Formats: sequence, structure tokens, C-alpha cells
Amino acid sequence: MVPVRKSLLEIIPAERLEADCTVVAATEQAAVLSALIPQLLAAMLAVTVLLTPCTSWAALPPGNAVTDPEAILRDALPLQQSDLRDLQHRLEGTSDDLRARRWSSIKSSCDRTEKRLALSGTAIVDSFDGEKRPQAEALLSQFGSQLEELCVISTSKDREAFLAQRRAALSSLGSLEALWVEEEFPFAIPAEFDELPRLLGRATVKFNTTQGELTAVIDGYSAPLTGGAFVDLVQRGFYDGLPFTRAEDFYVLQTGDPEGDAKGYVKPGSKEERHVPLEILVPGDDSPIYNMTFEDLGLFKTTPTLPFATLGTLGWAHSDEALDDGSSQFFFFLYEAELTPAGLNLVDGRYAAFGYVVDGSKALKEMGVDDRIVSAKVVSGAENLYPHA
Repeated sequence: MVPVRKSLLEIIPAERLEADCTVVAATEQAAVLSALIPQLLAAMLAVTVLLTPCTSWAALPPGNAVTDPEAILRDALPLQQSDLRDLQHRLEGTSDDLRARRWSSIKSSCDRTEKRLALSGTAIVDSFDGEKRPQAEALLSQFGSQLEELCVISTSKDREAFLAQRRAALSSLGSLEALWVEEEFPFAIPAEFDELPRLLGRATVKFNTTQGELTAVIDGYSAPLTGGAFVDLVQRGFYDGLPFTRAEDFYVLQTGDPEGDAKGYVKPGSKEERHVPLEILVPGDDSPIYNMTFEDLGLFKTTPTLPFATLGTLGWAHSDEALDDGSSQFFFFLYEAELTPAGLNLVDGRYAAFGYVVDGSKALKEMGVDDRIVSAKVVSGAENLYPHA
């Protein structure tokens, strides 16, 4: 289960309420009043500021957290090719200028990125081995043409055309980055989990639901055991026909509870549920941490490699009693910038994210407890699933 959001009355300790409501003796009123005046004035000023509408504040974004699922997935790749990463971030960095319609800055950024590509193109191609080099050359050439067209569009100041072309260019760059990291899986999974399936790479899953279709990318580079358990169950048809059992507006939409007494997946011929450990990768670490929350580790301000930062983040559910008893139930995180802001929610560091919905967000927003998954199918990446170590 994911945590239930608390009201302010549940968060404020009772002793704090009692302290704030203490009755002061009459002989002390004057002294207390004198001491409270500065605090009262400060409180009144704060209330005035909070309640006074300010259009300039309202126009500001809630923060700089990355909320585009495809951008998060690009950043999550274990990529050691700095030139590719630099080109990616240069293009993504035009977002701030685009929101402010600073077209001269956008054009300058495009021109600088073209020059950067011209300088680093040979080194990028040379970083691929012989077998992959022709494909890398083709993708890099495609990216170069798309980048050139993007620079032309920037002069016409067509926002929608710029967004579409940038999306295409970043998609080509993402394919090039994914090709680069396919050489070897970046870390060893602990031997204690040898019996569990693992996803050594990425897979794409298409859901057919009662509200329409969703497409999700499952990231085994960051969550190989969680992603592996999920893709394995999709391959088995486990989720076909299952209803959504929990729906909270702007929070979570949960499914994966099978019919019968079991709360998770029971392998045929066995009487016990298969359990998956809590698995979270921290940026900069070589491998995920297992069965420990960020709170356990004192990582209170850390953002995981796969954060709950966008609509349709897939999370693996576990009970309130244990971190390692997740079996089959998962949830879609219903991101809402004001209510569940990136980096300030109740699930980062407590639950494992293992993928993102990259298409079908409109259908996801319409779903509730009256809906169900009609079918789920792996459409690419099935070859990255291994039944055990």
C-alpha cells in the first residue's frame, strides 16, 4: 500500500495544540501581551502576504524538477558518453527560454548546439564498437538534420512546431544513447535475489483499459528486479482483466490484486507468494539500495534516479508492515504539481518507481475504481527479461 495523505490536524502534535491554548493568569497578561505583539504583527503580515493575490507569482513554475517522463528516462540511462549527454541537456535547456518566448536566446542555443555537434560528432561515432557504428552514424546523421530544421523553426518563432521538432530530435538522441548503453549491464544484482526474474535493459508495455490505451516504458537499468517481476507478470497475462482497487484523485490508481485469498502472485505449483524487495537507485550510486528507505538512510533531500515526478509514474506497492513483501500490486502515480510536487511527496524513497507512461495520459486521467485493465502486452524489450540469475 502507498501512504494515506494526512490532514493538518493529524500532523500537528497534541502537545503543540495544548501549548498554544494555555490560559494565562490575569497578573501576567500585560507582560505576555507585550511579548506577543511582535509575533502577532509578524503573523498578521504573513497572513496578508499569503492571502493577497499576486499574478507575477502565479505565473512562476512550481520548481525546476524534471517532469517530462521521456526526459527522466533519458537521464536515467547509465550513459558514460559525455558528448551525447551534453547535446541532450543543451536541447532540453531551451525549455525556460521557450516558456518566456525568448526566441533570440533559443536561436543562439540552437546554433551553439549545432557547433557542438560538429566538433564532437566524430568522437561520438568512435565511441561505439564496430558492429554498432553504422547504426550510430545513421542516428547521429538523423539527429543532425533534425537539429538543423529546429534552428530554422526557431527563426519563425512557431512554438508548436519547435516543440514537435525538438521532441523528434531528442527521440533520435535518446535512441543513440540507448544504443550506447546496451554493451553490458552496469552492475551485479545481489546473489540473494538469484531466483527472481530480472529485466536487464528496458521494455515497452501497452495497456488496453476500459478508458483507452496506455504505453509505458519499464526501466530495468534502474530497477531490474521490480521491472523484471512486472514484465514477467505481463508476459503471463496476470494483469489481464484485473480491476483498479484503489483510486485517489491526484494521488494513486492501484491494481494487481488477484482474485482469491492471495494478495499477490503465487507461482504455479507453489503455495507461497513471490516477493520482490524494495529497490531504489540513487543518482551517482553504482547499484540500487535494497529494503531500505531514504528515511532509514538519512537521505531526506535526495531525489531517486526514477522519481515520482510525473503523471503515470509506475510504482511497486508493498504493505505497511514490510518493505520486501511487494508481489504483484502496482500503482500509477497521479502527479499534480500543487498537491504532489516533485521531490516533496510521500512516495519518493519509500516506494520503488520502475517506469513511466509515455503515451495515453488522457485515458489515465479518466480512470477510477470502476475501470480495469483489459489486457497488457510487452511490445518491445521482451528479450531483456531473464527468469533468474
